[in-house]
Amino acid sequence: MSERNQPMREALRMALREEMSRDERVFVMGLEVGQWQGTHRVTRGLLEEFGARRVRDTPISEMAIAGAAVGAAMAGLRPVAEIMTINFAFLALDAIVNHAAKIHYMFGGQFTVPLVIRAATGWGNQATATHSHTPEPIFAHFPGLFVGCPSNATDAKGMLKAAIRDENPVLFTEFIALYSKPAPVPDDPDFVLPIGKADIKRAGKDVTIVTFGRGVEWSLNAAEALAKDGVQCEVVDMRWLRPLDIATVIASFKKTNRCVVVEECLPMYSFGSEIAAQIQEKAFDYMDAPVKRVSAMDVPLPYAAEIELMALPNTQKVIDAVKEVL
Repeated sequence: MSERNQPMREALRMALREEMSRDERVFVMGLEVGQWQGTHRVTRGLLEEFGARRVRDTPISEMAIAGAAVGAAMAGLRPVAEIMTINFAFLALDAIVNHAAKIHYMFGGQFTVPLVIRAATGWGNQATATHSHTPEPIFAHFPGLFVGCPSNATDAKGMLKAAIRDENPVLFTEFIALYSKPAPVPDDPDFVLPIGKADIKRAGKDVTIVTFGRGVEWSLNAAEALAKDGVQCEVVDMRWLRPLDIATVIASFKKTNRCVVVEECLPMYSFGSEIAAQIQEKAFDYMDAPVKRVSAMDVPLPYAAEIELMALPNTQKVIDAVKEVL
Protein backbone atom coordinates (compact mmCIF):
# COMPACT_ATOMS: atom_id res chain seq x y z
CA MET A 1 0.00 0.00 0.00
CA SER A 2 1.57 3.27 -1.11
CA GLU A 3 1.05 6.57 0.66
CA ARG A 4 2.00 10.21 0.25
CA ASN A 5 1.91 13.30 2.43
CA GLN A 6 -1.39 15.15 2.03
CA PRO A 7 -3.08 17.92 4.00
CA MET A 8 -6.27 16.90 5.78
CA ARG A 9 -8.56 18.63 3.25
CA GLU A 10 -6.97 16.58 0.44
CA ALA A 11 -7.36 13.36 2.44
CA LEU A 12 -11.04 14.12 3.01
CA ARG A 13 -11.54 14.85 -0.69
CA MET A 14 -9.82 11.58 -1.56
CA ALA A 15 -12.20 9.72 0.75
CA LEU A 16 -15.25 11.40 -0.79
CA ARG A 17 -14.07 10.72 -4.35
CA GLU A 18 -13.31 7.06 -3.63
CA GLU A 19 -16.63 6.43 -1.92
CA MET A 20 -18.62 8.24 -4.63
CA SER A 21 -16.85 6.12 -7.26
CA ARG A 22 -17.45 2.93 -5.27
CA ASP A 23 -21.14 3.47 -4.50
CA GLU A 24 -23.47 5.48 -6.73
CA ARG A 25 -25.84 6.03 -3.79
CA VAL A 26 -23.26 8.35 -2.17
CA PHE A 27 -23.78 12.02 -2.95
CA VAL A 28 -22.59 15.35 -1.51
CA MET A 29 -24.87 18.23 -0.57
CA GLY A 30 -24.54 21.54 1.24
CA LEU A 31 -23.77 25.23 1.00
CA GLU A 32 -21.32 26.05 -1.81
CA VAL A 33 -20.08 22.46 -2.18
CA GLY A 34 -20.38 22.58 -5.98
CA GLN A 35 -19.88 25.77 -7.92
CA TRP A 36 -17.85 27.40 -5.14
CA GLN A 37 -15.77 24.20 -4.65
CA GLY A 38 -16.53 24.10 -0.91
CA THR A 39 -15.96 26.79 1.70
CA HIS A 40 -12.91 24.91 2.98
CA ARG A 41 -12.10 23.51 -0.48
CA VAL A 42 -12.75 19.91 0.57
CA THR A 43 -15.19 19.31 -2.31
CA ARG A 44 -13.06 21.00 -4.98
CA GLY A 45 -13.36 19.27 -8.35
CA LEU A 46 -16.18 16.90 -7.38
CA LEU A 47 -18.85 18.80 -9.33
CA GLU A 48 -16.86 18.50 -12.57
CA GLU A 49 -16.19 14.82 -11.93
CA PHE A 50 -19.60 13.62 -10.72
CA GLY A 51 -22.06 16.25 -11.97
CA ALA A 52 -24.80 18.31 -10.35
CA ARG A 53 -26.97 15.26 -9.59
CA ARG A 54 -24.43 13.99 -7.05
CA VAL A 55 -22.86 17.28 -5.93
CA ARG A 56 -25.80 19.43 -4.89
CA ASP A 57 -25.64 23.05 -3.84
CA THR A 58 -28.41 23.83 -1.36
CA PRO A 59 -30.25 26.87 -0.03
CA ILE A 60 -28.85 28.71 2.98
CA SER A 61 -30.78 26.68 5.54
CA GLU A 62 -29.02 24.17 7.75
CA MET A 63 -32.33 22.70 8.89
CA ALA A 64 -33.27 22.11 5.25
CA ILE A 65 -29.86 20.55 4.51
CA ALA A 66 -29.99 18.15 7.46
CA GLY A 67 -33.70 17.41 7.05
CA ALA A 68 -33.38 16.61 3.35
CA ALA A 69 -30.33 14.45 4.09
CA VAL A 70 -32.28 12.45 6.68
CA GLY A 71 -35.08 11.85 4.18
CA ALA A 72 -32.66 10.85 1.43
CA ALA A 73 -30.94 8.39 3.77
CA MET A 74 -34.26 6.85 4.81
CA ALA A 75 -35.13 6.46 1.12
CA GLY A 76 -31.99 4.42 0.39
CA LEU A 77 -29.34 6.98 -0.56
CA ARG A 78 -26.14 7.75 1.37
CA PRO A 79 -25.87 11.53 1.65
CA VAL A 80 -22.80 13.39 2.88
CA ALA A 81 -24.15 16.75 3.98
CA GLU A 82 -21.71 19.59 4.61
CA ILE A 83 -22.52 22.26 7.19
CA MET A 84 -20.09 25.14 6.73
CA THR A 85 -19.08 25.44 10.40
CA ILE A 86 -20.42 23.51 13.36
CA ASN A 87 -22.04 26.55 14.99
CA PHE A 88 -24.58 26.44 12.15
CA ALA A 89 -25.42 22.85 13.13
CA PHE A 90 -27.30 24.30 16.10
CA LEU A 91 -29.91 25.44 13.55
CA ALA A 92 -30.32 21.79 12.49
CA LEU A 93 -30.46 20.19 15.95
CA ASP A 94 -33.98 18.85 15.47
CA ALA A 95 -33.09 17.00 12.26
CA ILE A 96 -29.80 15.68 13.65
CA VAL A 97 -30.59 14.65 17.24
CA ASN A 98 -34.37 14.29 17.20
CA HIS A 99 -34.69 12.48 13.86
CA ALA A 100 -31.44 11.10 12.44
CA ALA A 101 -30.31 9.73 15.81
CA LYS A 102 -33.68 8.19 16.73
CA ILE A 103 -35.42 6.97 13.57
CA HIS A 104 -33.93 3.46 13.61
CA TYR A 105 -35.18 3.02 17.19
CA MET A 106 -38.53 4.78 16.75
CA PHE A 107 -39.44 2.63 13.73
CA GLY A 108 -38.40 -0.63 15.36
CA GLY A 109 -35.45 -1.12 13.02
CA GLN A 110 -37.49 -0.80 9.80
CA PHE A 111 -35.42 2.23 8.69
CA THR A 112 -31.74 3.05 8.80
CA VAL A 113 -30.25 6.51 8.34
CA PRO A 114 -26.83 6.05 6.65
CA LEU A 115 -26.06 9.75 6.79
CA VAL A 116 -22.84 11.70 7.33
CA ILE A 117 -22.93 15.33 8.36
CA ARG A 118 -19.54 16.99 7.92
CA ALA A 119 -18.85 20.20 9.82
CA ALA A 120 -15.75 22.34 10.35
CA THR A 121 -15.11 22.87 14.04
CA GLY A 122 -12.73 24.55 16.47
CA TRP A 123 -11.91 27.81 18.14
CA GLY A 124 -9.57 30.59 17.11
CA ASN A 125 -8.59 32.76 14.16
CA GLN A 126 -10.59 35.68 15.57
CA ALA A 127 -13.87 34.22 14.32
CA THR A 128 -15.55 35.66 17.47
CA ALA A 129 -17.78 33.93 19.99
CA THR A 130 -20.66 32.94 17.72
CA HIS A 131 -18.38 31.27 15.17
CA SER A 132 -15.95 29.64 17.62
CA HIS A 133 -17.24 26.37 19.00
CA THR A 134 -16.06 22.84 19.70
CA PRO A 135 -19.40 21.35 20.79
CA GLU A 136 -18.86 17.69 19.82
CA PRO A 137 -19.77 16.47 23.35
CA ILE A 138 -23.23 18.01 22.93
CA PHE A 139 -23.91 15.75 19.94
CA ALA A 140 -22.20 12.75 21.54
CA HIS A 141 -24.77 13.04 24.36
CA PHE A 142 -27.43 11.47 22.13
CA PRO A 143 -27.58 7.68 21.61
CA GLY A 144 -28.01 6.67 17.99
CA LEU A 145 -25.64 9.31 16.63
CA PHE A 146 -21.94 8.54 16.08
CA VAL A 147 -19.44 11.40 16.48
CA GLY A 148 -16.03 11.26 14.78
CA CYS A 149 -13.18 13.74 15.29
CA PRO A 150 -9.97 13.01 13.33
CA SER A 151 -6.71 14.57 14.49
CA ASN A 152 -4.70 14.16 11.27
CA ALA A 153 -5.01 13.53 7.55
CA THR A 154 -4.35 9.77 7.80
CA ASP A 155 -7.16 9.21 10.28
CA ALA A 156 -9.43 11.64 8.44
CA LYS A 157 -9.47 9.51 5.32
CA GLY A 158 -9.98 6.18 7.03
CA MET A 159 -12.59 7.50 9.45
CA LEU A 160 -14.64 9.35 6.82
CA LYS A 161 -14.75 6.29 4.58
CA ALA A 162 -15.92 4.19 7.53
CA ALA A 163 -18.58 6.77 8.36
CA ILE A 164 -19.93 6.81 4.79
CA ARG A 165 -20.13 3.00 4.69
CA ASP A 166 -21.84 2.64 8.07
CA GLU A 167 -25.59 2.27 8.48
CA ASN A 168 -25.75 4.75 11.37
CA PRO A 169 -25.90 8.55 11.21
CA VAL A 170 -22.52 10.17 11.85
CA LEU A 171 -21.56 13.71 12.79
CA PHE A 172 -18.05 14.07 11.38
CA THR A 173 -16.17 17.11 12.61
CA GLU A 174 -13.03 18.55 11.02
CA PHE A 175 -10.86 21.00 12.95
CA ILE A 176 -10.30 24.12 10.87
CA ALA A 177 -6.75 24.50 12.22
CA LEU A 178 -5.87 21.02 10.91
CA TYR A 179 -7.13 21.34 7.30
CA SER A 180 -3.70 22.35 5.99
CA LYS A 181 -1.61 19.99 8.17
CA PRO A 182 -0.07 17.12 6.12
CA ALA A 183 0.33 13.47 7.09
CA PRO A 184 0.98 10.20 5.18
CA VAL A 185 -2.30 9.20 3.48
CA PRO A 186 -2.67 5.69 1.98
CA ASP A 187 -3.73 5.51 -1.67
CA ASP A 188 -5.59 2.26 -0.98
CA PRO A 189 -9.32 2.80 -1.69
CA ASP A 190 -10.11 0.16 0.94
CA PHE A 191 -8.19 1.92 3.73
CA VAL A 192 -10.91 2.13 6.39
CA LEU A 193 -10.41 2.67 10.12
CA PRO A 194 -12.82 1.02 12.58
CA ILE A 195 -15.54 3.15 14.10
CA GLY A 196 -15.30 3.59 17.86
CA LYS A 197 -11.64 2.62 18.25
CA ALA A 198 -9.11 4.91 19.93
CA ASP A 199 -5.45 5.05 18.91
CA ILE A 200 -2.37 5.36 21.09
CA LYS A 201 -0.35 8.04 19.33
CA ARG A 202 2.58 7.80 21.75
CA ALA A 203 3.39 5.12 24.31
CA GLY A 204 4.47 6.03 27.84
CA LYS A 205 4.46 4.87 31.45
CA ASP A 206 4.16 7.96 33.67
CA VAL A 207 0.89 9.67 32.75
CA THR A 208 -1.97 9.10 30.31
CA ILE A 209 -3.05 12.08 28.19
CA VAL A 210 -6.53 11.51 26.76
CA THR A 211 -7.50 13.82 23.93
CA PHE A 212 -9.00 14.17 20.45
CA GLY A 213 -8.92 16.47 17.43
CA ARG A 214 -6.61 19.46 17.76
CA GLY A 215 -5.77 18.45 21.31
CA VAL A 216 -3.63 15.62 19.94
CA GLU A 217 -1.14 18.13 18.51
CA TRP A 218 -0.78 19.99 21.82
CA SER A 219 -0.50 16.70 23.70
CA LEU A 220 2.19 15.24 21.44
CA ASN A 221 4.19 18.47 21.60
CA ALA A 222 3.91 18.45 25.38
CA ALA A 223 4.93 14.79 25.56
CA GLU A 224 8.01 15.48 23.45
CA ALA A 225 9.03 18.38 25.67
CA LEU A 226 8.43 16.41 28.88
CA ALA A 227 10.44 13.45 27.57
CA LYS A 228 13.55 15.65 27.80
CA ASP A 229 12.98 15.67 31.58
CA GLY A 230 12.46 11.92 31.70
CA VAL A 231 8.64 12.02 31.84
CA GLN A 232 7.05 9.47 29.49
CA CYS A 233 3.49 10.42 28.49
CA GLU A 234 1.09 8.04 26.80
CA VAL A 235 -1.11 9.98 24.37
CA VAL A 236 -4.49 8.39 23.63
CA ASP A 237 -6.32 9.87 20.64
CA MET A 238 -9.98 8.93 21.14
CA ARG A 239 -10.86 9.62 17.46
CA TRP A 240 -14.55 8.87 18.23
CA LEU A 241 -16.56 10.46 21.04
CA ARG A 242 -19.40 8.02 20.34
CA PRO A 243 -18.88 5.09 20.33
CA LEU A 244 -16.39 5.89 23.11
CA ASP A 245 -13.47 3.47 23.46
CA ILE A 246 -13.17 3.80 27.23
CA ALA A 247 -11.48 0.37 27.43
CA THR A 248 -8.30 1.76 25.83
CA VAL A 249 -8.31 4.68 28.27
CA ILE A 250 -8.72 2.41 31.31
CA ALA A 251 -5.99 0.04 30.13
CA SER A 252 -3.59 2.97 29.75
CA PHE A 253 -4.59 4.48 33.09
CA LYS A 254 -4.00 1.20 34.93
CA LYS A 255 -0.44 1.35 33.59
CA THR A 256 0.30 5.02 34.40
CA ASN A 257 -2.06 5.71 37.37
CA ARG A 258 -2.37 9.35 36.34
CA CYS A 259 -4.41 11.16 33.69
CA VAL A 260 -4.68 14.54 31.99
CA VAL A 261 -7.59 15.15 29.62
CA VAL A 262 -6.98 17.70 26.86
CA GLU A 263 -9.82 19.18 24.82
CA GLU A 264 -10.60 22.32 22.88
CA CYS A 265 -14.15 22.27 24.29
CA LEU A 266 -15.57 24.31 27.14
CA PRO A 267 -15.04 22.73 30.58
CA MET A 268 -18.61 22.45 31.88
CA TYR A 269 -20.47 19.17 31.10
CA SER A 270 -17.64 18.22 28.78
CA PHE A 271 -15.62 15.37 27.26
CA GLY A 272 -13.14 15.80 30.09
CA SER A 273 -15.93 15.45 32.66
CA GLU A 274 -16.99 12.14 31.10
CA ILE A 275 -13.47 10.69 30.94
CA ALA A 276 -12.77 11.70 34.56
CA ALA A 277 -16.04 10.16 35.75
CA GLN A 278 -15.48 6.88 33.94
CA ILE A 279 -11.90 6.56 35.23
CA GLN A 280 -13.16 7.14 38.77
CA GLU A 281 -15.88 4.50 38.31
CA LYS A 282 -13.78 1.85 36.57
CA ALA A 283 -10.25 2.34 37.88
CA PHE A 284 -10.44 4.14 41.23
CA ASP A 285 -8.04 1.72 42.93
CA TYR A 286 -5.36 2.59 40.36
CA MET A 287 -5.63 6.35 40.87
CA ASP A 288 -2.53 8.06 42.29
CA ALA A 289 -3.70 11.63 41.58
CA PRO A 290 -6.92 13.41 40.61
CA VAL A 291 -7.66 13.61 36.90
CA LYS A 292 -6.57 17.01 35.57
CA ARG A 293 -8.45 18.71 32.74
CA VAL A 294 -7.09 21.15 30.16
CA SER A 295 -9.76 22.92 28.13
CA ALA A 296 -10.84 26.28 26.78
CA MET A 297 -11.75 28.83 29.45
CA ASP A 298 -15.40 28.98 30.45
CA VAL A 299 -16.13 32.19 28.55
CA PRO A 300 -17.44 33.19 25.11
CA LEU A 301 -14.29 33.43 23.03
CA PRO A 302 -12.91 37.01 22.92
CA TYR A 303 -12.18 38.71 19.58
CA ALA A 304 -8.85 40.35 20.47
CA ALA A 305 -6.12 38.01 19.26
CA GLU A 306 -3.97 38.04 22.40
CA ILE A 307 -6.91 37.49 24.76
CA GLU A 308 -8.35 34.84 22.46
CA LEU A 309 -5.14 32.80 22.74
CA MET A 310 -5.22 33.16 26.53
CA ALA A 311 -8.64 31.50 26.57
CA LEU A 312 -7.56 28.47 24.55
CA PRO A 313 -5.54 25.37 25.47
CA ASN A 314 -1.93 25.14 24.33
CA THR A 315 1.15 22.99 24.73
CA GLN A 316 2.39 24.80 27.84
CA LYS A 317 -0.94 24.32 29.63
CA VAL A 318 -0.70 20.58 28.95
CA ILE A 319 2.87 20.49 30.28
CA ASP A 320 1.80 22.31 33.44
CA ALA A 321 -1.10 19.89 33.97
CA VAL A 322 1.14 16.85 33.60
CA LYS A 323 3.61 18.27 36.11
CA GLU A 324 0.76 18.90 38.53
CA VAL A 325 -0.50 15.29 38.46
CA LEU A 326 3.06 14.03 38.86
